Amino acid sequence: MSETFGGKTALIIGAGQNIGRRIAQEWAARGARVAVADISEDGAEETAQILRDAGSDAIGLHCNVLDETSVAATIDAAEKALGPLDIHMNNAGILSGGNPEDLPLEEWRRMFDVNLFGMVRANNVIVPRMIARGSGHIVNTASFAGLYPFAASRVHYAASKAAVVSMSQNLALYLKQFGIRVSCLCPGPVMTTSPESMKHFSENYVMRAPGSHLSVMSQQQTAQVLSDAMEAGKIIVPTHEEAWDTLTEWAAGPDAFIEKKHQEFLAGDPGRPGITQDVIDSIKA
Repeated sequence: MSETFGGKTALIIGAGQNIGRRIAQEWAARGARVAVADISEDGAEETAQILRDAGSDAIGLHCNVLDETSVAATIDAAEKALGPLDIHMNNAGILSGGNPEDLPLEEWRRMFDVNLFGMVRANNVIVPRMIARGSGHIVNTASFAGLYPFAASRVHYAASKAAVVSMSQNLALYLKQFGIRVSCLCPGPVMTTSPESMKHFSENYVMRAPGSHLSVMSQQQTAQVLSDAMEAGKIIVPTHEEAWDTLTEWAAGPDAFIEKKHQEFLAGDPGRPGITQDVIDSIKA
């Protein structure tokens, strides 16, 4: 049985569909009891039922990450139903796009309020409890967009995810003394339904992506990458290993890196990754 997940209690906020649901399935398969929370209570319950049908202990809960009371109530309900949390994942997030000059201030606020402060609201409840117990594992979901510059068509989103990366690293540094681990999942191109519901603030703009050298990954592969990395004690967890080469290139010369990205875009390469049919089919499975 997995030492990281076997017999452990986990809560995932943002698991009513897509990557969060697959992660819940993966953790349950590795032996965890999983509380599933989402803004969509129906989505959370659907995920929980999938886990129960597979023989795992699971509960579905409603959670609005914009509301401190809702977040605290969700955590309390998860612990009451399944026991003190050994693992907590902040996976709720939103995405929108547009050129910087078209993004209203309110959209910047909304992006940070969900993508960053939604996590802060949960961590403010979780961290003291884990410190008191002397153990735990916190997982925050960021993005490739928070690791290196390419997302010129959604700078507000990239900025919020960069904040999550920084928060996660510094939490990892602080919480290590208390026996608490932190992992930051940084998805690159992953097959999800999220782009279908995103808001657009510019007309006919080009959605810039992390690199045409990459391939779109399935949600199941993403769940496996994260879970394996957690078991290995990794802090920053990119879905694609190529990210480390890109980060090395960026660190060696940030100005040159941005100029290269600029020239690629001018040449007609917005960095869109390749995709295979089996990955497209996986989202229906």
